[in-house]
Amino acid sequence: MKRQGQRGITLIISLIMLVLLTIMALTSFNIGKSSLQVVGNAQQQSQVLNAAQTMLNQVVSTPNFAESPTNVLDNSNCPAALGAPANSRCVDLYGDAKTVIVVAMQPQPACLQASAILASSLNLSNINSEDWGCTLRDRQDHGIEGIDSGESLCANSLWELNAVASEPVSKAQAVVTQGVAMRVSQDAVDTACPTP
Repeated sequence: MKRQGQRGITLIISLIMLVLLTIMALTSFNIGKSSLQVVGNAQQQSQVLNAAQTMLNQVVSTPNFAESPTNVLDNSNCPAALGAPANSRCVDLYGDAKTVIVVAMQPQPACLQASAILASSLNLSNINSEDWGCTLRDRQDHGIEGIDSGESLCANSLWELNAVASEPVSKAQAVVTQGVAMRVSQDAVDTACPTP
C-alpha cells in the first residue's frame, strides 16, 4: 500500500515539474519576442530619423533653397496612396515600394533674420573667394549702384527648418529641427526673408 502512495506522489511531482518547465519555456519565448519588437522599433525609429536629417541636408544644399524655400522638395516620387503633402519627398528604403518614409518640411522653412553684408567687410584679396560674387553691381557712368549704402549683393541669413519623417506601416515618426546660417543674395532676402 505504501508503495502505491509513493508512485502517486512521484506522478504529482512530475506533473508539477512539467508545468513549471512549460511556464519557463513560454516566459523565455515571450521575452525573446519582446526583445525582437524593441529592436525592430528602435531600427525603424533610427531609419526615419536618418531620413529626416538626410532630407534637411539635401534641402539646404539645393541651389534655389533661399529663393523658394516652400517649394524645394518634389513629392512626385511618392505613391499616390500615401497622399504626401506639398514640399515633401518619399524615401524607399529597400527598393520594394513597401517601406516608404515620407519626409515633409512642416512647417515650411522660415527665414528668421537677414542682414546685409557690408562691401567693406568682403575679402577680395583672394581671387577664388566667394566674396567676389557679392561685389558685382550694374555699372553706371558715375560709379557702382548701391555703393552709397555700403551694402554688397549678399546677406547673412538665419533659417529654421523642420523635417517630419513618418513611416505609415509601422507608424514610426521623427521630427528634426535645425537652424542654418547661410549667405544668400539680396534678391533672396527681398523674396523670402524679413529685413531687420
